[in-house]
Amino acid sequence: MAQAQVQAVGGAAHEAARDALRAQLAGMPPGHPVRLAKRTSNLFRPREATGAPGLDVSDFTHVLSVDPDALVADVQGMTTYEHLVDATLAHGCMPLVVPQLKTITIGGAVTGLGIEASSFRSGLPHESVLEMEVLTGDGDIVTATPEGEHADLFRAFPNSYGSLGYALRLRIELERVHPYVRLRHVRFTDLDALQDAIGQVTSTRVHEGAPVDFVDGVVFSADESYLVLGDWQDHAPFTSDYTGQRVFYRSIPQQSVDFLTVRDYLWRWDTDWFWCSRAFGAQHPLVRRLWPKRLLRSDVYWKLVAFENRHHVFARLDERRGRPPTERVVQDVEVPLERTAEFLRWFLREVPIEPIWLCPLALRDTAVSRAGWPLYPLEPGRTYVNVGFWSTVPIADGRRDGDVNRAIEREVHDVGGHKSLYSDAYYDEADFWAHYGGETYHAVKAHYDPEGRLPSLYDKAVRRR
Repeated sequence: MAQAQVQAVGGAAHEAARDALRAQLAGMPPGHPVRLAKRTSNLFRPREATGAPGLDVSDFTHVLSVDPDALVADVQGMTTYEHLVDATLAHGCMPLVVPQLKTITIGGAVTGLGIEASSFRSGLPHESVLEMEVLTGDGDIVTATPEGEHADLFRAFPNSYGSLGYALRLRIELERVHPYVRLRHVRFTDLDALQDAIGQVTSTRVHEGAPVDFVDGVVFSADESYLVLGDWQDHAPFTSDYTGQRVFYRSIPQQSVDFLTVRDYLWRWDTDWFWCSRAFGAQHPLVRRLWPKRLLRSDVYWKLVAFENRHHVFARLDERRGRPPTERVVQDVEVPLERTAEFLRWFLREVPIEPIWLCPLALRDTAVSRAGWPLYPLEPGRTYVNVGFWSTVPIADGRRDGDVNRAIEREVHDVGGHKSLYSDAYYDEADFWAHYGGETYHAVKAHYDPEGRLPSLYDKAVRRR
């Protein structure tokens, strides 16, 4: 078996980093919430400030090894997918699911969920984890696998958002890649027809006689939407570049077929943070020419959002201009395939946000996934569609900040769906635990964090602690 070492970080260095981190946790003041001292984040819920220092996890950012024969990699938990993809593509392979933004960490995608256009066949990132090493709230470091002593932690870890512990090392499955991806942009003028097409493509993995390896889509309006169907290619008659002046989502209505290198395909959404870069003027032709190409990245836009969250500069300017205050509506929800058109019609009628991202997914047909993931209980054998919408809406007269998000939570529940927790949530505590595996969660929490050193999932997701 050929083992390719990617970083000069061997077992001894990793063990030393683990010991240092365990000592950090032991030395933190009792009674203070424990957090990570991370330089980047892809969470959209602000948190209360604390005086306690964060855990320094800067020594856990390496790809330890890639085995292109066995198609597995050992990766430290704070490794970004940008780094991981570079390491695996060098060996002709990639993770089974690569979330769309470069600075998402693999540990973050597993504990907070992730998704991409391969999810209709490969599920979610935590489903390709073979084992993970976790620093728990009680200061222990355990190796969790689907079976064995810590299987309860393995199954409860996805969607726990660091409230049960932090992944320090993960062993994950990989798949082989081809040099290029061909994209076919298929237009629909009716949401029911779009829903039917998603069902057909995800069940057969074929469209008009050609294989389909990737599926996502964009809804521009009730009568204009597209599926973007990708398939592996060994050769390409041309390739497009969306890392500079051109904007990927704008190309979808303009050309029916496109080709990208595999790397550019995996990061096609990152340059403009899907379409959210327009909020910063980055899609204006003059601004685009002046904006350095190296700064056309999702993490740059996220830093601008974080600055606004702290200082409210744009909010004050809008207030001086007489504009109404706005509510942030930044969410991803999973809706059963058969209710997708219904939910989209409701959303387009009630929430003035366009475009909308679509990404079908289904749990993998493996023993652990068939048993279910209790903190995000998608049904095995059922196809869902992730619906993503990221913008703000005016706070209308008589409404409170959060009312639109509350209405979305109710509608998602009514259609049998689930909501991701990386952004604002407004559930009362009883409803929250009913949706997110409260019985299992509390048992695992009591086992691995009996003193509650890590804030609970409800405290993190709803109370913003």
